[in-house]
Amino acid sequence: MLCRLGGRWLRPLPALQLGVRVPPLAPTSTGGIKHSALPAWAVASVSAVGSGGPGSWYEALATSAPVQGAEEVLLGVHTATGLPWWACIGLTTVALRGAVTLPLAAYQHYILAKVENLQPEIKNIARHLNQEIAIRANQLKWSKRAARLTYLKNMRRLVSELYVRDNCHPFKATVLVWIQFPMWIFMSIALRNFSTGATHSEAGFSVQEQLANDGILWFRDLTALDSTWILPISVGVINLLIVEIFALQKTGMSRFQTYITYFVRAVSVLMIPVAATVPSSIVLYWLCSSFMGLSQNLLLRSPRFRRLCRIPLTKSDSDTPYKDLFAAFYAKFISRT
Repeated sequence: MLCRLGGRWLRPLPALQLGVRVPPLAPTSTGGIKHSALPAWAVASVSAVGSGGPGSWYEALATSAPVQGAEEVLLGVHTATGLPWWACIGLTTVALRGAVTLPLAAYQHYILAKVENLQPEIKNIARHLNQEIAIRANQLKWSKRAARLTYLKNMRRLVSELYVRDNCHPFKATVLVWIQFPMWIFMSIALRNFSTGATHSEAGFSVQEQLANDGILWFRDLTALDSTWILPISVGVINLLIVEIFALQKTGMSRFQTYITYFVRAVSVLMIPVAATVPSSIVLYWLCSSFMGLSQNLLLRSPRFRRLCRIPLTKSDSDTPYKDLFAAFYAKFISRT
């Protein structure tokens, strides 16, 4: 609207430019829709990126193609099976872990077994190379530092040639981590989007409303926190079991491996309070994923399954792995008490 001032027609400035504060719109009623009892940070809606604020990186991740793909997978399983959401989360987790991470875990054990079988040859090469370097250093009057650098350079080259010859570079064993961890992140964020109502409706019903009524046992509302802490503690216990199984099968761990083991133990314990602050749907996924991880670790110790996967035999393999594991567990945790 224009106004006349001093013989000229002027357009009024917006209220914000005149220094006038515009009161925020009053929130409208939701018509009795059930809200989950989550912390304020957990129910913040995921909007499109554009503010450039601190949360924009998470907004970009929450609306990214991999997360949307995880959402479509969950919705597809729910539509195809007609199962309640607690069962769909468990079924999807089992399917993904069985179809994706189990083959990768078997491949990881295959690579590590070949690397382990190379250790006698590597030690033999190291011994001969050390002798040759010592003779050469004496002839050419090398310093200890020059001899050491020459030894390390040639040793790295020779070991790399062995890895290329047997096609078992240790880096290939890390492919499981590069696939499993992002998949875990994307599935967790997809379930968070569902639980906070930030995305998707299915057949006219909000997925958030379905999750609020599709729980089981003590966690009937999958959008709410588990006030009993049973799910979070279960996640922590299973993760600790996985760590201890790894530690028990390693008789002579290096200092670095020992530090990594302590670090993973600490992360497993810290996951308990973290899991207590997120919706039960996410914690249920974490629990199912950890349980599948534990099952895969035990399965990959089976001599029959290792032969099926064509994992080479090593000196550390046992014909009675489960009996040995129980004996080691008993000696470490029970007989000391």
